[in-house]
Amino acid sequence: MDIERRTAANTAIVLIDYVSGFAPLIGSQTIAENTAGGRALVQTAHTFGVPLVVSTGPRNDPRGVLYPEITEVLDGHPVVHRGLSFDAFEDGGFERAVAATGMRHLVIAGLMTDGCVMQTTLSALRRDYDVSLVVDATASDSAASHNAALTRFTQLGVTPRSWLSFASELQRSYEHTGTLAGFRAIQSNMPGYAMLNASLTNVREILANASS
Repeated sequence: MDIERRTAANTAIVLIDYVSGFAPLIGSQTIAENTAGGRALVQTAHTFGVPLVVSTGPRNDPRGVLYPEITEVLDGHPVVHRGLSFDAFEDGGFERAVAATGMRHLVIAGLMTDGCVMQTTLSALRRDYDVSLVVDATASDSAASHNAALTRFTQLGVTPRSWLSFASELQRSYEHTGTLAGFRAIQSNMPGYAMLNASLTNVREILANASS
């Protein structure tokens, strides 16, 4: 069992095809939840310095563009425009981008669980990468198809995890103040945490005003 702590020194994040035209097909979670998960993973990469590879369809893809909410937080980070294969590793640019990270553990998320995510993950395993799948940032047309894919993944040794659990593993403690603001921004992709963090900010402001 692999319980090595995931860090920016041993892990890369790989996002597969958050293409806007696929969003209406999602049935295993809401579009908002899927968008929040992808956005959170980009923020995690930026906050903790984790290598990041992002793939999408060909340029001028009639199926749509990369989710705007993800493009916004990418902040100019390169995106691999690839062909129409379900397996992203069949695109040379994608394979080179993943290899260039130098990491052997990949944290994968995207669309669709039983389509491009499935085929790309299987290809990663064949190349001897270790893989974690971010289950709440990955979606399919139905809960049944999503869960069937997850069952196959776990049978093959893929580790399921959530986007917040991954960010929390990197942050490790609220005492690590250098990345705390970024971590709270990641948390805030979940509405409940956004409310909590807003209230904590208000409390700090009240205490600061009271002591001045």
